[in-house]
Amino acid sequence: MYNNDEFIKIIKERLSEKRFQHSLNVADSAKRLAIKFGSDEEKAYTAAILHDIMKEETIDIQREYMARNGESITELEFPNPLVFHQMSGAAYCRLELGVDDEDILSAIRFHTTGRRNMSLLEKVVYTADFISADRCYPDIDIMRKKAEISLDEAMLYSLKYTITDLAKKEKPIHPDAIECYNDILENFKEKDLDI
Repeated sequence: MYNNDEFIKIIKERLSEKRFQHSLNVADSAKRLAIKFGSDEEKAYTAAILHDIMKEETIDIQREYMARNGESITELEFPNPLVFHQMSGAAYCRLELGVDDEDILSAIRFHTTGRRNMSLLEKVVYTADFISADRCYPDIDIMRKKAEISLDEAMLYSLKYTITDLAKKEKPIHPDAIECYNDILENFKEKDLDI
């Protein structure tokens, strides 16, 4: 497996103190959720430590890493640079840090938007990012309670929150987020569960 102590040193150099502490908090949450729901705790910790590694990098450098990794920005993504860091982060981890575990890279790649058919590890990192100890937004207590019961319930709640917030602000909603929401909703209906 990877040397997380080395990755922690790297993110400490690359991120502000606030973002660095957030990454540590997300890693702690991801490890705990991985243990609770049966995901690989080491992979969850690694992906969470690295999830925001490009968050504070310039847009130009992020785009350069995405291009080097074969990623292109869609017309919907272009006006929303807040989603760039998930793509550039996965690219940076592959190209500069030698991370070649596709599960870890995918968890980094989709930690902001989610996507249809997310793996358990992807759901763990996505949810950990929403509930980390430093988070303080309306309904955080509800989100944390839902995360103790079901990753899908927590994700559905967070996606409703995010999609509604973006719609109120008249900002574009990433199609992966909509697909993720629909996918989880469909899974609940297939299982005939109340949400």
